[in-house]
Amino acid sequence: MAKAKKLSGNMLIAQSGGPTMVINQSLIGAVVEAKKHKASIKKIYGARHGIAGILGEDFIDLGKESPATLEAVANTPSSGLGSVRKKPTKDDCVAIFKVLQKYNIRFFFYIGGNDSAETTHIINEEALAYGYEMQCYHICKTIDNDLKENDHTPGFGSGARFVAQAFMGDNLDNRALPGVKINVIMGRHAGFLTAASALARVYPDDGPHLIYLPERPFSTEKFVADVQKVYKKLGRCMVAVSEGIADENGTAIAAKFIKEVDSHGNVQLSGSGALGDLLAKEIKDKAGISRVRADTFGYLQRSFAGLVSEVDAKEARAVGQKAVQAAVAGKFKNGSIAIKRKPGKKYQVYYERVELRQVAKETRHMPDAFINKEANDVTKAFIDYAKPLVGKLPVIGRFKGIKVAKIK
Repeated sequence: MAKAKKLSGNMLIAQSGGPTMVINQSLIGAVVEAKKHKASIKKIYGARHGIAGILGEDFIDLGKESPATLEAVANTPSSGLGSVRKKPTKDDCVAIFKVLQKYNIRFFFYIGGNDSAETTHIINEEALAYGYEMQCYHICKTIDNDLKENDHTPGFGSGARFVAQAFMGDNLDNRALPGVKINVIMGRHAGFLTAASALARVYPDDGPHLIYLPERPFSTEKFVADVQKVYKKLGRCMVAVSEGIADENGTAIAAKFIKEVDSHGNVQLSGSGALGDLLAKEIKDKAGISRVRADTFGYLQRSFAGLVSEVDAKEARAVGQKAVQAAVAGKFKNGSIAIKRKPGKKYQVYYERVELRQVAKETRHMPDAFINKEANDVTKAFIDYAKPLVGKLPVIGRFKGIKVAKIK
């Protein structure tokens, strides 16, 4: 029996959705790996701004970039090719395939979160319908850590590191000038990034003292009571709140004040300080505490330079490499590369190709075992889960408080 002819042609790769500190590691990991497979992959194109760049034929030749440039980009935060939030329409898909055929694209890679996985799935379905031979692979990415099939996603470890270190500094500030401080953190439906604030705790009285996640209904009355309880005990209170906290009906608190949505129908929760201002006002009005402040971390969490987790960068690189390896092997016509954690006390992972439809669109949530019964904190199980992903944090010192006797 004759051996099946191996697929050969050009490669196109693009980035989509929110940037991260390590998304370029995945991009360069894929490009460097592709260069090793010259029998299958002839030219390596990068599309600027995701599928918008494909539709506009806005490509750059990544195969001609020098190794030094590739590595410099790999170690640079944010999306080196630019990003986009665009869900392809039926007409878009038709136009996309005309472009793919024109440039003889046989290997397509899309780096992003669950919306990007859905886009990859749509493009793959169109490829099958057209009978066009092409490998379609999604490369996982998102600081929200909410992709199904994954233990964690590239971008989360570094985003979590930013959150933890920001809270470390904010906690010191709040301890010096006591009051109530509320920080709003990214996370539409999953509270992983907000939960990472707990890693900032070094001493028993360190903040955050309260953590509210979108996985549990948010009650304003309980929130005020919780803050009052902590404030009475410590004379101060630090709060971590997910932007996606919702009421008992599942309606995001911030969505009541924000109407802007993206092409996937998601309310733009991160572009406003409305939620922090609302919660601060509740404390001022109902708790009788005068010094109340609120900050929204917003987009700072995504591409902050100099705070990359080493583990995160290494794994982000690996998923890009594995995607190209899987595509060239040709055993499957499509898929998404997921990160799985090996059982045992020592932190180890492996990478697995999973079905696109298992990752696309749907959101993964914080496990119940990671959230305390009062729904205002995380458990030790979460700390154990997150620590290896974030890496070693700065050392925080404190005086022992040896008092000097007053001179009579």
